[in-house]
Amino acid sequence: MMDITLFSPKGKLSTYFFPSNQQSNNGQVSIDMQSNNSNQQQPQNSHTSTSRSSDSVEPCATANKWASKLLKECARAISDKDSSKIHHLLWMLNELASPYGDCDQKLASYFLQALFCKATESGHRCYKTLTSVAEKSHSFDSARKLILKFQEVSPWTTFGHVASNGAILEALEGETKLHIIDISNTLCTQWPTLLEALATRNDETPHLKLTVVVTANIVRSVMKEIGQRMEKFARLMGVPFEFNVISGLNRLGELTKEGLGVQEDEAIAVNCIGALRRVSEEERRTVIQMFQSLGPKVVTVVEEEADLTSSRYDFVKCFEECLRFYTLYFEMLEESFVPTSNERLMLERECSRSIVRVLACDDNENDEEECERRERGSQWCERLREAFSPVGFSDDVVDDVKALLKRYRGGWGLVLPQGDHHDSSGIYLTWKEEPVVWASAWKP
Repeated sequence: MMDITLFSPKGKLSTYFFPSNQQSNNGQVSIDMQSNNSNQQQPQNSHTSTSRSSDSVEPCATANKWASKLLKECARAISDKDSSKIHHLLWMLNELASPYGDCDQKLASYFLQALFCKATESGHRCYKTLTSVAEKSHSFDSARKLILKFQEVSPWTTFGHVASNGAILEALEGETKLHIIDISNTLCTQWPTLLEALATRNDETPHLKLTVVVTANIVRSVMKEIGQRMEKFARLMGVPFEFNVISGLNRLGELTKEGLGVQEDEAIAVNCIGALRRVSEEERRTVIQMFQSLGPKVVTVVEEEADLTSSRYDFVKCFEECLRFYTLYFEMLEESFVPTSNERLMLERECSRSIVRVLACDDNENDEEECERRERGSQWCERLREAFSPVGFSDDVVDDVKALLKRYRGGWGLVLPQGDHHDSSGIYLTWKEEPVVWASAWKP
């Protein structure tokens, strides 16, 4: 462990490195309202934008701003084990950073925490502290309010809901017994609109079994109330409904067909939103093969667009990619929320846990905590193609996504692959022309 002792005349060190402020869950709750749906855009030049919610505007932070420069320099110093330079840069960042300032000050604040933990090898302790604080401050009402507000101002989560719901409804059309296996930790935000769609089908209303798989303690704490609200909403819609929760798993790799209670006469859909990045790289093939063994009609996968896997053993590269991704996210939050928004501050604080997990918690075989190893859509495609074939989103689903994006302020766009998108591997939500979320659908 490097000897890093910091002294701050302002006494800010404990505030930034081990904050006791309330944490918020990045998960989503909204059962008694209709949830939105949304889609994503693709990054590469081989794709063209088919929908833009408005003209792009200048981002609030660029690569030339001070936070990015100092943070990258500090990451390189840590990689080089240059204690003198580390001490100097951490002290500078500690003086300039603030979780209540502008984009640069906020990024400096949360990445400073991760850099300090990396330098002092205290990442696991800090991560557990942040998680414990988040769990204690978490409640259904606070999470519901946060999710509703986030969905109101940004399509970041609703994009995947719209795309996935559309693919699921089309794949299960005409079936009478549906079983959706939801592996997302998004607190069932997307299902009210799907229930409503089932209730208005021209043919007989099918029976729906919803099995929610949760691994996060924060999510487990509110699932009972979510289940009650889901059942009430299903009765209101007149949809025969069964709600099951599978918890107590340390990892998704422990999930089995038997444990999911899959029946032979059920049409299966597997829904994964932000779930696969929490599976260790070594277990991802096993989890995908387990999905295949269920014989699903469709598998929907939504993931945020960042590569924090291939660079996992190169700290500087991983840091730069992590900083790039969260800079986009923080810029989006700054332009979506009013400056005094408590919801925005809660979402930003939630990021601190993920940043520490990625940058300061070295993975090991005995580590059963959720990982945060995102991959880009192209990387997920390579993995999923070993067991599945891509299902392109129909024109109707794409139109639904376009309609969703028009409801939000400027900067959002949708990108489809060139050529016949019915044979493509996913669509992308973009923010300021940068891909941020990838959505896809697959069949055996």
